[in-house]
Order: sequence, then C-alpha cells, then structure tokens
Amino acid sequence: MLKSAAVIIFLGLSAVTMANAKTIVAHRGASAYLPEHTLEAKALAYAMGVDYLEQDLAMTKDDHLVVVHDHFLDRVSDVAAKFPDRARKDGRYYVIDFTLAEIKSLNFTEGFEIKDGKMVAGYKGRFPLMQSAFKIHTLEEEIEFIQGLNKTMGKNVGIYVETKAPWFHKQEGKDISKATLEVLKKYGYTTKDSNCIFQTFDYPDLKYVKTQLMPQMGMDLRTVILITTNPTETYELKDGKWESFDYKYLIDPANMAEIAQYADGMGPDYNLLFDVEKSSKGHIVVNDFVRNAHNNGMIVHPYTIRKDRLPDYVVNVDELYDAVLYKADADGVFTDFPDLGVKFLESKEK
Repeated sequence: MLKSAAVIIFLGLSAVTMANAKTIVAHRGASAYLPEHTLEAKALAYAMGVDYLEQDLAMTKDDHLVVVHDHFLDRVSDVAAKFPDRARKDGRYYVIDFTLAEIKSLNFTEGFEIKDGKMVAGYKGRFPLMQSAFKIHTLEEEIEFIQGLNKTMGKNVGIYVETKAPWFHKQEGKDISKATLEVLKKYGYTTKDSNCIFQTFDYPDLKYVKTQLMPQMGMDLRTVILITTNPTETYELKDGKWESFDYKYLIDPANMAEIAQYADGMGPDYNLLFDVEKSSKGHIVVNDFVRNAHNNGMIVHPYTIRKDRLPDYVVNVDELYDAVLYKADADGVFTDFPDLGVKFLESKEK
C-alpha cells in the first residue's frame, strides 16, 4: 500500500486508483524471452500487460541516442567480427566510437561472453545466440513504436528511460542527459503527469538535470535515482579528478530528505531491501529501506527479478515478487519476466 500523498502525486493518478497498485516494469523489454532492448522484446513485453517499458540509452559518435544497456557493443552484437580494429585499449567496443549507420549494420543477440574463444550465453535457457535477425534502434524509433501501440491498443504504457554513464559521456564531450530530454520533450514528455520516468545511477548528474537542464527546458519529469553496491558504476568530478561515487550516501536515511529534492523515487538492487545475511528460505528479514524512502515521499522500484537467477533466500520467483512487493512493500519492480510479474499481481488481487 502506498505510504503518502507524495507517492500518489508522483504517479499522477488518483488515490482511489493507486491505493493498492504495484508497478511492473519490463526490464529491457521481455528480455528473458527475446534479446534485450530489441523492438521485438518490447512488443512482447507490451503484450504481456506491463505498466512501463525500460529504455537504456547511450550516444553514438554522430550524436544519436540508441537503446542499449551498456555503453559497449561487444556483449550483445557481432561488432568484434565486423569491426575487429575498432576496440579500445581495454578490448571493449564503445557505442560512442561508432556512427548510427555502423551500429545499425550490426546483428544483435542475447548477451554473451567469450570463454576459450567461444561465445557463451549469459543465461543458458534464453534465446539462442545469433539466431534470427535483431537490430538496434534509436530512442525516437522506440518512442514512436510505443506511442503507436498505445494508439492501436487503446492503452497508455509508459516509458522508463535511463541515461547510461553520463559521467563517461561527459568525459567524451557529450551531454547525454540534455540530448535525452530534448527527445522526450519532442514527443510530449515534459511534466510529472507525462507517462515517463527519467532514471540514472549518476546522482551528481541527476542533480544537474533537476536544477539546471529541466528548468532551462521548461520540463519537470518524474525522476528516480538508481542505487547499486558496485563502486565502478558511477564516477564524479572532485577537485578536477574523477573519483568513484560512494553509493552509501544514498542508502543513509539521514540523507534521504536531501535526495528527495532531486529524486521522486529510488531504484535499488532488491537485495538492499533485506538483511541478506540473516535471511534464508522461509525467513526473509526486511530492513527499513522502503520505509525510509516512503517517509521522505519517494517511491521504490527495485531491480531486477529473474526467474533464472534467484537469491538463496527464496525458493521460486513468486516468493521473490512477494518479498519485494509485499514484505518489503516496494511500489514496483523491474523484471526480465514481465509476464510472471503481471501474473503474480493478478493472483494477489483475487
């Protein structure tokens, strides 16, 4: 159940409508069934009845926004085979080093890594590697696709955009957040009533977005700050040097009132909602993360529930949906299996 009027205002819906609602966000589309972030994966997730479709964004060399999870291309495409000489010194192929035309020439596939010279799928039971033909697309193309489906299907499925590594793009001389807002404004996403949520792991950049970019552009979108325990996810500029951002700052309840000035919601790794060391099958220990966020007027949308990668403290995916959405009382969740999330919520409503 939602905790405050601020939460209801965030979602732009009535108190009656949202009294017991939980939100299912298709993580990179129906990514358990089709290669992530392809329009095919988005169409399938849409048909499964989700509330939001997620768009991770990176910028190309010629300043286009493409929908791709990493700001690298080598985990999900045949870029190494088609452009073998374009890797950087770290062996990675960066989106920002390729034009949109070059990227559109690539074939996209299920995520993989190279082991002993062979492609090995990140998730063994998912769509076969390099089977069928999948392509990358731009943010504009995906928005038009979703808005088109909303028209023909009579629905209002939202978009949930994430700027990937704004700090990296800044190092490369590009303002990915400004470019993203320009596209969103072009397609009518400008206010908190818009069915659009802007999220990022980059807290310093989120403050820039909220205090400078949005006011300058006449925009006031809903925002979510993503939270991880990965020390290499985000870097911030301090005294002229790029240093790893300390996410402990975002978890500390003493800082949440300040964070709420910039973020309407928080998107933590779902493990941050529990005392993982004390939790076990049949005995899940919830901490105060969600309560603290709610007390400061923020919603909580954790990530990412996967049937094929469950934590040790649950037996099945329904237990994990229940733990996150009801025991911990999160307002929604990102999932690779949106059909199972929708089905779980339907079972709770009976």
